[in-house]
This record gives sequence, C-alpha cells and structure tokens, in this order.
Amino acid sequence: MIRLVIVDDQALIREGLSLILGAQPDLEVVAEVPDGAALLELLAANPDAVDVILLDLYLPGADGVRVLSQLRSRLSEAPIRVLMLTTVGRPVDIQRALAAGADGFMLKDASGGELAAAVRGVHAGVTTLSTSAADLLWPSGGDPAPVAESARLDTLTPREREVLALLGRGMTNQDIARELALAERTVKAHVSNLLGKLALTSRTQAALLARDLS
Repeated sequence: MIRLVIVDDQALIREGLSLILGAQPDLEVVAEVPDGAALLELLAANPDAVDVILLDLYLPGADGVRVLSQLRSRLSEAPIRVLMLTTVGRPVDIQRALAAGADGFMLKDASGGELAAAVRGVHAGVTTLSTSAADLLWPSGGDPAPVAESARLDTLTPREREVLALLGRGMTNQDIARELALAERTVKAHVSNLLGKLALTSRTQAALLARDLS
C-alpha cells in the first residue's frame, strides 16, 4: 500500500484528490494538510508513515518549492517521494521543482488515472512528468530545456555513463545494482559521483539529462 499526504491550500482540491486517489486499491491517503508548515510538522512527528507527498506548487506563505527544499534538508535520509502539482505551470517552475528534489511534476489537468499512475511511478523511483508539463519544457518537440547547462559528460567513467543511462530509464539503485551486477552501495557511490561531475543536485535531474541524450 502506498501511503499519501496531500498538500493544497484549497479544501475542495484536497478532498477531490483524496476521493480520486483513495479509491485506488493500492493507494491510501493518510493525511490532508493546507500548507507547508502543517506538512513539516506532520513529518517531524512521524516521517516513516508517508511514502509519497502530493505537493501544490503555489502555497500561501511559502511556495511548494521552498517547502520541498526544507523537507529535503530536514529529512535527508527519509525515502519520501514528492510529486509536485499545479494548475498553471511555467518551465522555470518545473525546473526549480526538479532542482529542489521533486520526483515528478503534474499539471492538475491530468486525469485521475494519470495521477494515480504518476504516484505509482514516483513511488517506484521513476521520474514522472505529465504530458502537459513535458510540453512546457519541450514545446513543439523542440530542444529540451537546459536541465544541467554545466554538465561535463566527458568526465564520466564508462561505468558512470552506464549508471546514468539506467537512471534515464527510471531505475532505482536496487534495479541498477541487479542490472549491472553491482552492490547497491557501489551504485549509490556512482550516482553521487556523477551528480557531482555533472553539477546536478538530484537523480531526477540526472534522469532527465539521460533522456535528453538518448
């Protein structure tokens, strides 16, 4: 069972998302909160009770990206996935969210089925962008937005390139370890090294870069 927290300042949106997602047999909404302060308080009390957070981009007081940054800073070891949501998005907003450590980004025009699939995807470690969000980043099939302008691919070892390619396929560290017959701690070290070499801040950015290069 995937345990969800919904963060949105509009009660009607929270209740609607809760009804839609809670109806799925493998999803459970464990809490609904109106802002970042309430979310951080909830997680401070019991971070292990949450698997995926649906976090609205535009929140009163502190926007969703700031809340996400605080969450990643305070709970750096917690394996919590974050799926950002917004009604109207801009490419810069999506890039900010991914740079802050978001595991996916969905516009609220997505169907209930698409949203449920996105939750399952980020929970499995797959970077998830809705079609609308992807279109904002890459309009009319144009060149991808510069997720990592300072990337220096020539500094990667052959093994790091293999790991990067598998990140682009949405694989978790455990999946990559099985694929390459490595220890999971070795894969973790490779991921950390390639993020540093490519001047990236999250595996989500690395996955997007790998997809751009494929």
